Order: sequence, then structure tokens, then C-alpha cells
Amino acid sequence: MANKSDYSAEQITVLEGLEPVRKRPGMYIGGTGAEGLHHLVWEIIDNAIDEALAGYATSVSVTMQADGGIRVIDNGRGIPTDIHPKTGKSTVETVLTVLHAGGKFGGGGYKVSGGLHGVGVSVVNALSAKLIVRVYRDGKIYEQTYERGAPLGDLKVTGESQQTGTEITFYPDQEIFKETISFSYDTILDRLRHAAYLTKGVHTSIADEVSGHRYSFYFEGGIQSYVKHLNIGKDVLDEDIFYVDRTLEDTQVEVALQYTDAYTETIKTFANNVLNPDGGTHLTGFRAALTRVINDYARKQGLLKEKEENLSGEDTREGLTAIVLVKLPDPQFEGQTKNKLGNPEVRGYVEAVLNEYLNYYFEEHPAIARKIVGKALLAARARKAARAARENIIRKGILDGASMPGKLADCSSKDPGDSELFLVEGDSAGGSAKSGRDSKTQAILPLRGKVLNVERARLDKMLANNEILSLIKALGVGIEESFDVRGLRYGRVIIMTDADVDGAHISTLLMTFFFRFMKPVIDEGHLYLAKPPLYELVRSGSKENVYAYSDEELNEIIDTEITARQKAGQTSEDATTERIKQAGFSELKRYKGLGEMDATQLFETTMNPEQRVLIKVHVEDAEKADAIFNKLMGTEVDLRKSFIQSRAKFVKDLDV
Repeated sequence: MANKSDYSAEQITVLEGLEPVRKRPGMYIGGTGAEGLHHLVWEIIDNAIDEALAGYATSVSVTMQADGGIRVIDNGRGIPTDIHPKTGKSTVETVLTVLHAGGKFGGGGYKVSGGLHGVGVSVVNALSAKLIVRVYRDGKIYEQTYERGAPLGDLKVTGESQQTGTEITFYPDQEIFKETISFSYDTILDRLRHAAYLTKGVHTSIADEVSGHRYSFYFEGGIQSYVKHLNIGKDVLDEDIFYVDRTLEDTQVEVALQYTDAYTETIKTFANNVLNPDGGTHLTGFRAALTRVINDYARKQGLLKEKEENLSGEDTREGLTAIVLVKLPDPQFEGQTKNKLGNPEVRGYVEAVLNEYLNYYFEEHPAIARKIVGKALLAARARKAARAARENIIRKGILDGASMPGKLADCSSKDPGDSELFLVEGDSAGGSAKSGRDSKTQAILPLRGKVLNVERARLDKMLANNEILSLIKALGVGIEESFDVRGLRYGRVIIMTDADVDGAHISTLLMTFFFRFMKPVIDEGHLYLAKPPLYELVRSGSKENVYAYSDEELNEIIDTEITARQKAGQTSEDATTERIKQAGFSELKRYKGLGEMDATQLFETTMNPEQRVLIKVHVEDAEKADAIFNKLMGTEVDLRKSFIQSRAKFVKDLDV
């Protein structure tokens, strides 16, 4: 046993300057993969946007350089260049080398800021192999270069210029980012698009020197334009978008909203341009005011009878698309991730602003107000019908834990960590899967035909569908108000369909269901797609067959076999004729469905954990996913037609 007296001051490591960032980068940027890499760009962009929020900058541009560097330029005030009284260094060097040094902690630099940790640009510097900063202010150009956080010299004047702003070029350190140092044009473009939506009147742009791609954004309408973007492809109740921008005390409240004919709501909340996915006090205030205003108007106009109960918040938000943006001096977030805003006073500000100005809007736009109330009344009736259907199902015990769907072949293990549920297309493939599975850990639920498209269905219709009901029952998580992901009976839920157009459609229908009604199952990494083989190569004179899961893999297998046989002198040099026979196979089978495989083949190729291929379903961008599901499964035929036409050239072998 070690001597306790050995633990002394000598064992305590003191990391100075930017050392802790390089030692534990994940603490500052979340990780060293692609997400952490792009976090470096966000830190610089956010600083530039803060200049715009403060009213000093009107443009932010990002260049993906051919040499692998990222250059970000804004036309704000420029980082101060004078000597900082506490560090004795230039202010530029101070903010680039000292953690928690910035203009966002006192009251003088920024009244409103999204980047509140004050570690942004210094962290980028610490994790860059090289960083070059140029500051344009006071008629001069100042420049300084760093390597892995250390300055290579003092800040120097390198020229004259009448422009103002800050230019930072950095090269991520491959010693830190071992997985990749390649940036995604589309990822950065999306970030700049959102920045432009949330900061009206600001130009953002991106240029890729390698591909030549470039794009710029400018939205005079700000979050109104954002709502319009989110509603592309949806039928709106009215083209008009409600918008208000008011300041109470020192907090600015911006709200934009528009209703569609959808059954789901899309509300995005932001504090100082930072997305708060879990909402917070601004969302609470918004919901309270919206529900009150709609109920008051419905009562006043006689649309809601005296004996009728008030519309619920859920009723008033059906089909709603809204952006709630607040800007305040001292936002208090719950947790480091800024997922939820906690300032209690913000609820009152948002509630007051929306209550007053939405009332005005309804008075001035009675036709729109009546449409909104009408939709809420329909939603209320549907909710009551769904509640009755759900209570009827509960009363019959269909959703309780006493019995499972009759066609479910459950596994013997009751440990979700060991268990997996296969959702199998068709009774034939379901039979093979049941016969071939590992019954200890693998459960099989055959699904007959195309499952219900829930993008166009309310809960009452879903609960009347046997396939959807069986699925809800088997998963054990409940639905809507009763949903609880902790009840999930299987650690992996695997969609297993034919490798054809119909199979892809069924997979999409099932993913739509999970995305719309059981998103935590996806978010927590439980949903997968099985990948059955496309081809079986039957080897000449042998029972050993080879499976290929794509056209590329098929050609690779054949080429490899031909090369090996050529070296052994077993085939001619001419490998272009009868390539399959040249490779030593006499037959190639193309699988059109899971049912064509017997139980043993289905298990070995698609279900065996030792050699199967699974694709994990995850949501990288919820906004994009929402748009895609609306496009593919919604009511707008022209959008779907355009989507198919734009991708038709990528289809290789289409079986008609």
C-alpha cells in the first residue's frame, strides 16, 4: 500500500496559460472529432456576431482556404490593441493567450453576448498549429502570429487601412484533432445561414477556395424570414407572419409566428442568438401568452361557447411555427450547454409583449385570427377523440405490460442491454427471422404491408392502426403523454426491410414514426437499419458462398478473386469476359427480398452480431430532418416530385 505521506505539493500539477486547453481539449470544445473541430469556427463566428449584436458590425465572412486554414473576417471595431493594464501585454495578445479574458465579463464591452464563457478565441489559439490575427483600427493594420498558442513575436503594425474589424486565420493542430482536420462547407454554411436569420440586416458569407463554392446570406426580415424558411413545403393558414420586436427594461423580445395545416408544432427559442433546445423561461412566457390570447379571442367572438372548456396549450400550438428570440445583458443558462434559459424575469417580459401585440394583431386581422382559432378547435376535438381512443385501449389492457402482441416472437432475456427487436417487413421474412434468430436476445415483430404514414395522421388514427399499436406495445414506452423512453424493452430496435424501393419506403415510414412520436429512442442511439446483402456469389465446386452488400463490394470481390486466380495460373489474363466465371463462381444471385433467404442465410448475413452490417439512425440536424420528412411524407406532391427528379441520376439499377 502506498504511503499517505507521499501525497504532497509535488504531486499537484499546475497547468499555466493555455496548457489546460491542450491537455483536456474536450472540456472546452466537447471533443476532438469533427464536432469539436467545427466548434473552433463557431467560437470565432460568435465573436464576430457579438460585434453585430452590439451594433458595430454588418458583415461576417468565412473562407475555407486551399491550404487547410479557416479565415474569418468581420467589419466590427477590431480587438483593442493598446497595452492591457493587468497583463502588461497588448490587449490582442491578452485575449488570445489568457483564458476568461474578453469584453463580455464587465459591462463596457458588450451589453448583449452569445459567447459568455470568455474562452473562445484563446481556446482556438491553443488548439491551432498556427494562428494569424490581423486587426484593422485607428487607420492601421496590426498583425501577430502564434504557434500552438504561443506568440512568435509582439503585435506589430504592418500597414495602413481605413477599414475596421478583426481577421483571424487558424490551422487546427493535427496533434489534437487526430480524427480529421477537414472542415465541412455545408456545416459552416448552415451556421452562417442561422446567424443571418437571427441577426437581421447582417451579411454572412462563405467561400471554399478548393471547390470554388461560395454563398452569402442577408435577411432583412430576420426571424420572419426564418419562419418562412421553416414552413417551405407546408400549407400555411395565411401568408402573413406575425412579428413583434419590443424592448422591456434592458431585454429585447422578438417573436415571429405562422400557422400551418400540420399536426405538430415547431418552436425554436434563442437567447442572445444561442439556441436553447430545452426552452426555458422565454418559452414558458410565450406559451402562456399564446394560450391566453387565443382563448380570450375565441370567447370574445363567441367561437368558444360559454359551457365549453378552454382550449389547451397543446390545442393552440398545433401546426404552429414560431421563433422566440430574447437579447439580455446577463443570461443565466442551466448547465454548460446553454440548453435552457433560467432568468425568471424573462418569462414576464415575453408574456407581456406577446399578450399585448398578439391581441392587437388579432383585432386588426380577424380573418387570420378566426382561422387560428378554428384550427385550435379542430385540434381540441381530435385530442378528445384521441383521449377516448387511448382510454378505451387502456381500459382493454392493450397497452399495459400484461400481454404482448400475438405476432411478437419475444426474446427470453429481460435485460434491455442484451435485447434487440427486429421490425421485419412481411410475414414470410418474419417467419425466416423467427426460425433463424438467437431466441435469447433477439425478438421479431413482423409488420404486414406499408405501415401508416404518421406525418398525415393524428393520434386517434394511429391508435386505430394494428401495426402501429403492435409496435407501441412491443416497445413498452407508451405514446405521447404516457411516453417514457426508460420503459424501452430493447437496447436496439432494428428496422429490417427488403433492399428495394418498397423496403426503403417502409423504412422511411417507420423512421417518420420514430422521429415524430419517439424521438428520444433515436436521440439515445437505440434505432438501427439492418443492411441485407444484395448478391450471393455461389462458388464453383464448393458450398462456401460469398455475399456482397453493394454493387461496389460485388465488383471488389470479383476483382480480388480474379487477381488471386491469375497469380495461381488458374485463369487467363482477359478478365473482362465472363468475369464471374473467371473469378471462380458459376452463379450470381440477386436478392430482391428478405423472404428469398432461408432462416440460416438470413441470420448469417443480416442478423448475426458477428458479421452483420447495421446503420445507426441519428439526427445530425433536427431542422433538416424535419424538412426532409415533411418533403418525403407530407401533402406537397410537387416537393416530392422535385426531390425525386433531382436525385434520379444517382439511381443505378432500378427494378421496375
